[in-house]
Amino acid sequence: MTRRATFHRSLVVTVLIAAAATACTTAPQRMVGTGDVIVDRQRIMKLQGAAFADIQEKFKAGNIPGIAVDAEVLAITALQIPSLFPEGSLTEKSKVRPEVWQRWSEFEASAKNLAIWSERLRDASRAKDQTAVADIMKDYGRVACGSCHTPFRVPPPRS
Repeated sequence: MTRRATFHRSLVVTVLIAAAATACTTAPQRMVGTGDVIVDRQRIMKLQGAAFADIQEKFKAGNIPGIAVDAEVLAITALQIPSLFPEGSLTEKSKVRPEVWQRWSEFEASAKNLAIWSERLRDASRAKDQTAVADIMKDYGRVACGSCHTPFRVPPPRS
């Protein structure tokens, strides 16, 4: 290969690398969510509530394998919970208690607990282990959901 061809090839490669680097640094940021953290967390919580309601219906119907998908939704969304509660996001339209930020490590542990219990439920469901699913379901609402809702959420009004 001649010197000129080598130079030409090096120049083309350099231009391509520079173009790729420019494209990577100037690409628009993808927005996740609405930009309103309270709206986003309420959407996630409604999704979680619907997933748990679906799990309960499937459990009652004996559809043990069908539980896995909803349990996976709960496991994945549980990991997002702490990011949806930035300091100062307590407003009148929020149902969160100030204890979230006063006891942050406990709050994070509750979200992780929800993920762990949801993964256990998912795995037992995938294994079609009706006994394990029943054992998890017996305590799930109290220890997975309740570990966060009881200390950190304003209770809904009684009807």
